[in-house]
Amino acid sequence: MEKQIVLLPGDGIGKEVIGAAQEVLHAIADEFHHTFHFETHEIGGTAIDLYGTPLPDSTVEACKKADAVLLGAVGGPKWDQNPSHLRPERGLLGIRKALDLFANLRPIKSFKKLLHSSPLKEEVVKDSDLLIVRELTSGLYFGTPSERRDDGNTVVDTLFYTRKEIERIVDKAFQAAQVRRNHLTSVDKANVLESSKLWREIVEEKKAQYPDVTVEHALVDSTAMKLITNPSHFDVIVTENMFGDILSDEASVLTGSLGMLPSASLREDGVGLYEPVHGSAPDIAGKGIANPIAMILSAALMLRYSFKLENEASLIESAVKSVLDSGFHTADLQITGGQLVGTAEMTKLVVDYIKSQNASTCILECYA
Repeated sequence: MEKQIVLLPGDGIGKEVIGAAQEVLHAIADEFHHTFHFETHEIGGTAIDLYGTPLPDSTVEACKKADAVLLGAVGGPKWDQNPSHLRPERGLLGIRKALDLFANLRPIKSFKKLLHSSPLKEEVVKDSDLLIVRELTSGLYFGTPSERRDDGNTVVDTLFYTRKEIERIVDKAFQAAQVRRNHLTSVDKANVLESSKLWREIVEEKKAQYPDVTVEHALVDSTAMKLITNPSHFDVIVTENMFGDILSDEASVLTGSLGMLPSASLREDGVGLYEPVHGSAPDIAGKGIANPIAMILSAALMLRYSFKLENEASLIESAVKSVLDSGFHTADLQITGGQLVGTAEMTKLVVDYIKSQNASTCILECYA
């Protein structure tokens, strides 16, 4: 297989973790006889400094031509005082919109060696294995008008959805549930919001097309509570943009470290942007101590969802599990009796595992 991948390192530790993912993908290409072509472009604060915009036209054009995009991280205090149109985060929102990446997938899965790091009791979090599917390009964050009126004393933000926008994210969630445990929780606020009433109606219509999937409806406030009290209840959660933003950040603490969490943002043809959940961490940038695992696992999601390379994706996930089970960890993780390593060492451990396997014949399970 031959694929074109655009790399968007961004800001802070983004450059370091992108490099780690690229090394892992080179190892996968060697073992499975693929060819991955990499092209690097700027986004976020770095792009502001170089081009005066968080999202240069050249970056957008390159991403539109690519088979997939890997993004490191954007943002940092250096640009906090910039006007809103010159904030690094605008680059991220802009590329999502430009590529029509309407579906954000965020898997949350516990690692045995890291259960003690979770703020929840181990018996509560130990069986957590869920996927949050968030609508990403509409809703409150993109509604028009969004403005201040009456000399700034009145504000308006518009929550806007079309039927098509809801249908396509609901379909994506049902399809995800079909390859997992066949359980879908649709989250809304249908007791208050008209948009949520339409959302619930569409889920009810769609479930006839997916008879193997069990569907439940839940209000966002009760879901927020249940994520903390009984996270193992959930398989796939689907919800609109703002609710998904909040719930996915809440769920991210279940595993004990943001440094472990990947994400995927997809459009209908399977092209996607893949990025770690963590931020740019400018305080540790350049020190060689950043945790590359979330970025590496994001690359695995790219192989799975955009390239349909399940064995390759599973091999990366198994490599991460093996390295952690052996006690190796970066500074953001705490493993009793383990060995502290930096970004380069952690990456090499993952690459060495990949190269040590008979990739053409072994059948591997995902990280458990």
